[in-house]
Amino acid sequence: MTLPTLLEQTVAFLVPYEFSPTVLLVCAGAALLYQRGWRRAGGGVGQAVMFWIGLVGMYVVLQTQFEYYAQHSFFMHRLQHLVLHHIAPFLIAVSAPAAILGAGLPASLHRYIVTPLRRNWLLRHLYAAIQEPMVAGAIFVGLIYFWLIPSVHFYAMLNVPLYNTMNWGMAIDGLLFWWMIFNLRAPGASDMRHYGYRLLVLFLVMFPQIALGAYIALSNHDLFGIYAACGRILPITPLVDQSIGGLLTWVPAAMMSFVGGLVLVYRWNRQNRHVEKTASPTLGCAR
Repeated sequence: MTLPTLLEQTVAFLVPYEFSPTVLLVCAGAALLYQRGWRRAGGGVGQAVMFWIGLVGMYVVLQTQFEYYAQHSFFMHRLQHLVLHHIAPFLIAVSAPAAILGAGLPASLHRYIVTPLRRNWLLRHLYAAIQEPMVAGAIFVGLIYFWLIPSVHFYAMLNVPLYNTMNWGMAIDGLLFWWMIFNLRAPGASDMRHYGYRLLVLFLVMFPQIALGAYIALSNHDLFGIYAACGRILPITPLVDQSIGGLLTWVPAAMMSFVGGLVLVYRWNRQNRHVEKTASPTLGCAR
């Protein structure tokens, strides 16, 4: 394959399958705010890399030809949701971008939009409720189960507004869940501030995802016939397509919880060392 041919295919892949001005505005707005905030407030290079990978990953699975494959292959659909719900939100949340995004926000927007929203009693209490760890974990797993109910999945793949609701819901919920896991200053009950509670939530959300993925991967009949109706794009059988999709629902669930747990244990240990260092008593001789 020649270099010009490769470039042509790359450009063709990057062209949106179904252009969404909303996705473009959200991703471009986040990129602009982050870049502006980075120039003003600075930050770690590693954190910036994780944020950009997460943001670009979301854009790629929604606004390139990847979207076409996700609509015509079950396992590509599951890969799309793995990025939207797990990998990209994980990277964005663990990069702790709030301070940088806040620094990039124009003063007028912060004064007239962000501050009133943060002071709104109803919004604050609603946000605190859905960010309670067990509630957030239940919503996180519940959305996966809901959209993979065969009848619901069938109609979601045929109905454009419902399809967009599914994808946006997975992305937003992923951001909320992983933000709750890694944000030390999240609102709500005081036990949200304890690493152990978050580790428990990560442990608990693993098993329903593993069970669902195993059920899909090991099923001996086609659960999602909508892809046959839409026309499968890849030269694989429906059961192979379904098995790969089930594995993507099964294995990465445990992997992401495990990696998230490692991050929490590292931060917990670092915090304990810092507390011990600052709280060490001065030793003196007994008289």
